[in-house]
Amino acid sequence: MAIIPSLSFEKPVVELEKKLRELQEFSESHNIDVSRELADLKKKIQETKQNIYGHLSPWDEVQLARHAQRPYTLDYIGLMCSDFVELHGDRHFRDDLAIVGGFARLDSEKVMIIGTQKGRDVKSNVARNFGMAHPEGYRKALRLMKLAAKFNCPIVTLIDTAGAYPGIGSEERHIAEAIAVNIRDSFLLGVPIIVTVIGEGGSGGALGIGIGDRILILEHSYYSVISPEGCAAILWKDRAYASKAAAALQITAKQLLKAKLVDEIVPEPLGGAHRDPDAMALNLKKCLVKNLQELKKIPVAELLQKRYEKFRGMGVFGKTEDESQKAEVEEKTTEANVPKNTEEKNHKEK
Repeated sequence: MAIIPSLSFEKPVVELEKKLRELQEFSESHNIDVSRELADLKKKIQETKQNIYGHLSPWDEVQLARHAQRPYTLDYIGLMCSDFVELHGDRHFRDDLAIVGGFARLDSEKVMIIGTQKGRDVKSNVARNFGMAHPEGYRKALRLMKLAAKFNCPIVTLIDTAGAYPGIGSEERHIAEAIAVNIRDSFLLGVPIIVTVIGEGGSGGALGIGIGDRILILEHSYYSVISPEGCAAILWKDRAYASKAAAALQITAKQLLKAKLVDEIVPEPLGGAHRDPDAMALNLKKCLVKNLQELKKIPVAELLQKRYEKFRGMGVFGKTEDESQKAEVEEKTTEANVPKNTEEKNHKEK
């Protein structure tokens, strides 16, 4: 069994699991029955996990979203889909390996699946630019989305990126324009689009393939206009305040659902998606299929209108409680004064 690297807040679990392994080895080497002690220790491990993962801070959630062994786009495609045919290139410059995509089957559903892809080691991370796409990556994604629309094929996108690549070459080839065009044209595609944040959902790099009819997010993922480190560097002039920035940004799945920036949270196995990729892929597949079936029943014109209204409504907030109370008091005061003023006026006229 491969040992999964632990995060700082997971130390109590790691220590208990170490004790469990030592007790199992002791039992096997000395041929002593310690089944009762093992059961008690397993129960304690489960309770500790539930306590830790049920009360994670926003910064803890960010660390889980970035876990090196968390499943990536190609992992999910391999676990969820069949008949995947990868398509390459933007037909303008080159093939950007930070974004992958192609036709596939999701159960009986034919889909175009597109996502950002990170590497597992130094070589693959360099090849995939750590999941940070260049302009040609977003132009490839748009080419595939338009191809899907041409064949009336639903689109599924998987987001896991710290952001679009901000290098000189990327700017020279107009990264902002590429993302903006993707956002604009995604509103015009007459097929269902489901977006899922599977890890990091960073800035415009996420929005480049983030416009859809349903926005899903994995339980321990985050979606933000800027990384916590970037926010800390701007506001506090020190990246060490990243945990404080993570709390201020309201970027966790539950916070995003409350703000109506995402539509559904996909539950993860206890401890995160990397603990049981098969179970995670099954959960995600069920959510995708369910949403696809619902969206396919909506007429195209209505689908496009709802997609437009969905994003137009983001960031629109009503009055605060204090403002509402103040307005109510002013309205009652006005109503109370109207009859009084009318009676005074009639009295003067008489």
